[in-house]
Amino acid sequence: MKWKLSAIVIATLFLASHIGFIGLNQQGQAQAKEVEQKITVLNPLGTPPPIKLKPMAPRLDRMEGKTIYIVNDGYPGSGIMLKELTAVCKEKFPNTTFVFKDKPGGMGRYDEALWEEMEEKADAMIIALGH
Repeated sequence: MKWKLSAIVIATLFLASHIGFIGLNQQGQAQAKEVEQKITVLNPLGTPPPIKLKPMAPRLDRMEGKTIYIVNDGYPGSGIMLKELTAVCKEKFPNTTFVFKDKPGGMGRYDEALWEEMEEKADAMIIALGH
């Protein structure tokens, strides 16, 4: 008898609570429809510009008589290594001109004067990018 009475009380409470919640849910939906607003969300990344593909520079047929620029982008410690590379290259390839240049402003900055000089004088370039 105790079990039947407990089951009836539990079933009654269960149904009453669900009926109550259903009533609240319907009222909440009605209120939400009255206050519903349209929201416009913008993408903070925007639309990137299209990528312009450029072909790779052709390989040199030979190094003799060529001018090769070795460019340091300013990453800490890279200047020391590139100066050593320049010295070794000058020793190994005596008929090739190697020019060491520091690129002001690091990798992210475009240095128009340096690029114009290299377009005019360089046959090839070696650049060391950090990391």
